[in-house]
Amino acid sequence: MTLAAVEGQPRAVESLSAALRSGQLHHAYLFGGPEGVGKERTAEAFAQALLCLERPGEGCGSCAACSRVARRNHPDVTWLMPEAVAVERGLAGRSDFTGTPSRELKVEQVRALQERLSLRPLEAPRKLAIVVAAESLNTQAQNAFLKTLEEPPPDTVMVLLASAPDRLLPTIRSRCSKVHFGPLPTALVSERVAQARGLDASTAHMVAVMAAGSLGRALEMDVKGLARRAELIRRFEEVGSETRRLLRFAEEFGGSRQDAEDALAVLQLWTRDVALAKVGAEGLANTDLAELAREVAERTTEPALHRRSARIESALTAITTRNASPRLQLERLLVELMEER
Repeated sequence: MTLAAVEGQPRAVESLSAALRSGQLHHAYLFGGPEGVGKERTAEAFAQALLCLERPGEGCGSCAACSRVARRNHPDVTWLMPEAVAVERGLAGRSDFTGTPSRELKVEQVRALQERLSLRPLEAPRKLAIVVAAESLNTQAQNAFLKTLEEPPPDTVMVLLASAPDRLLPTIRSRCSKVHFGPLPTALVSERVAQARGLDASTAHMVAVMAAGSLGRALEMDVKGLARRAELIRRFEEVGSETRRLLRFAEEFGGSRQDAEDALAVLQLWTRDVALAKVGAEGLANTDLAELAREVAERTTEPALHRRSARIESALTAITTRNASPRLQLERLLVELMEER
């Protein structure tokens, strides 16, 4: 994939293309934005543009250099990611690591990267390092990586991909050229997910809306679980102050990480629907629950809706980036909301 083929991120693509055209490359870039919106694909295309000999500064996507970048085996491009992510992608086995594969990027990995970047390029005019899930760098690893940013090796470009860039040290963020990635257009996600998963237009649209602009989330979403969407929402609104219902809800929808993430994504979208109903706006995603949205809106203040949205986002972040217990996060969310009523 070339930069020109990246869809849904025109500002990010133009920013990188302008740097390539001018030759004014920064030694480090921070690609910040939600999961599944194309940050890694864009990093791949950026690497191809930098290393392609057929179309320098653009990338052809098919030459030997571009093909090896796409296969993640170019000798001058180093991909750094948490051990658990490497296992999930089939790039490593659990037996390759001592103990449980870590979801953090560790200082040992950063030091190995530094050693590799200290060497001269093997084939290309420069070396690249692409750090996947950079926000997972633990404190010690961030401090070690900071030294590389402060004194970058010659002929080296580093790209950090982060879904939660605010978790990086301010000193790291300040030494990177920031490239913002926003949610993908719903129509684009709907079209892509329909093609990839063979869904009808209506189901694909609902998946795209629930994915909130994340193609990655849309491709992984349990479509069968959509049938439980209305049930989940009704039961969430019925929890009230009854502890037994609260615990039952958390147990049922927090049984696994994926179940909890899907449930919270539904609740995020539902809270948006209630906010729209509050101001009499159109565009509800859960059109079949429009009457319930209006009922909840009538008894819920705007500040309370803002707090609900923030707490749901906090729970989702804790599960996806800090390996928090899905069930406990749902319980905590419901207790906090219950205390506010």
